[in-house]
Amino acid sequence: MNSYIVSARKYRPVTFQSVMGQNSLITTLKNAIKNNKLSHAYLFCGPHGVGKTTCARIFAKTINCMQRKENGEACNECVSCQSFNENRSYNIYELDAASNNSVDNIRYLTDQIRIPPQIGPYKVYIIDEVHMLSISAFNAFLKTLEEPPNHAIFILATTEKYKIIPTILSRCQIYAFTRITINDIIENLEYIAQKENINTEKEALNIIAQKANGGMRDALSIFDQMVNFTSNNITYQSVIENLNILDYKYYFQLSSAIINSNISYSLLILNEIIKKGFDGKQIISNLADFFRDIMVCKDPQTIILLEISDTIKNQYLNISKQYTNDFLYKAIELSNEHAINYRYSINKRLIIELLFIRLCQLYHQYPIKNNKKKIIITSFSTEEKNKSLQQKQMLSSKEKNIIELPNSITLPKINKSNFSKKKLNNQNTDNKTNSLQQISLQTKIIQQDLEIAWKQYLLYKEPNIHLKYDILNIVPQVLSNNHIVIMVFNVEQLDQLNIRKNEIKNFLSQKFQNSQIELDIHLTDDKQKYYSTYTNKEKFDLFAKKNPILINLVKTFNLKY
Repeated sequence: MNSYIVSARKYRPVTFQSVMGQNSLITTLKNAIKNNKLSHAYLFCGPHGVGKTTCARIFAKTINCMQRKENGEACNECVSCQSFNENRSYNIYELDAASNNSVDNIRYLTDQIRIPPQIGPYKVYIIDEVHMLSISAFNAFLKTLEEPPNHAIFILATTEKYKIIPTILSRCQIYAFTRITINDIIENLEYIAQKENINTEKEALNIIAQKANGGMRDALSIFDQMVNFTSNNITYQSVIENLNILDYKYYFQLSSAIINSNISYSLLILNEIIKKGFDGKQIISNLADFFRDIMVCKDPQTIILLEISDTIKNQYLNISKQYTNDFLYKAIELSNEHAINYRYSINKRLIIELLFIRLCQLYHQYPIKNNKKKIIITSFSTEEKNKSLQQKQMLSSKEKNIIELPNSITLPKINKSNFSKKKLNNQNTDNKTNSLQQISLQTKIIQQDLEIAWKQYLLYKEPNIHLKYDILNIVPQVLSNNHIVIMVFNVEQLDQLNIRKNEIKNFLSQKFQNSQIELDIHLTDDKQKYYSTYTNKEKFDLFAKKNPILINLVKTFNLKY
């Protein structure tokens, strides 16, 4: 016969002192026992795997103990404690409400309540998953729950307190169990590993604790799984491989690419992540969490919110010095924006690639002051670097297609001198100090960056779909450092853009960190190279010239174009 017992059962707490992560709640229960102020009904609520049923059993054993210790713990030596430890106590009755949720089950329970305990003063009824009881069963339980015999105590346990009717809640003392912290889970796993002679790495246990999401039972189940996978040698690499968790190193490498504005390197990192089978939605979500953790590290008061190992935390601290808060806010905003777009996009990989490109281009807009040296995070291995060089040529063409957006039209030549004179006349050449201050507050606008910003405005900020695609091929031009001109081909486009002029100007000013931008929108007379979409009136006029009968058709049937 197999004598193996899973860790969740073998190391299940048997005393109040061994329960982890519920200190205030345990203190309240022990004081109630010590002062002999026991309620007839308790409700233990909280997430799964945090100790609700375990505490209910310990509580039931302790109140029936015949020789309680001074610290309020059960003695584990009397007849009552021994019968409980050997699972033969008749003073504890457990009911699974998930499968026994009818009125008949509750009626049978109420009949059992009349029988007094054989040993000890109390008979305890533990009802697990009590929220699964039907409304009729709850109503049948009300009177008994409110006025049970003196020897009966009810402990109701649930993960979904909001599903319990208010009349039941009002008859119970409510104890809210909280999620167990990562440090407490790691401490317990280290204790078990030492008892079982299992070699572990701190980072590996940290990943298991994070994956458990505050539940000790889940952590112990994952721990047992990893013991079988690694043959008693749990390492960080084996954990992330078995649990399919994205390694920290990829985000640190991506951070290096962002700091150096290396778009090719960032796309290679993305390709490596996707080849390992990770979902795009998970990549974007984890990236947002990565920037959030960096932001947490920038303030010594909030660094305690980062529940990771000291080794990884030091890497976060080093990398946080290379980012401004403004960049991190914008990076998180971009990640959330692309997460929404990813859900509805047909080409999902392109959405992630666009996010990586925008992050690389965003970094130089929020530079660190007096930053003379950039921290480069450890890159790929030598084999990965060689592979990177082989793929670089293929990616360069792809990068060009994404960054250098094609111009679909050729704008007529503009007399730049007329526009430049207007600005030069307003400059005070005598006051060099003011001039230098003004230049220091401006960011030079490059034509290529302007075209990308214009596409971004249309794709993400312009709600009018018809206008968005009507002017998609129009390309703004930079005439000077702060002067931008947009040439349109019809009055409708001119009117619509003039309405949005301030909005476009504010968008570009924020994008380029330049509050001195001047924006002009003009109607061009050169329509020979214009092949943008026509208005309905223009379409009709073109067809009417070829077929004049259309005019009579419109008048006869009172049609609208």
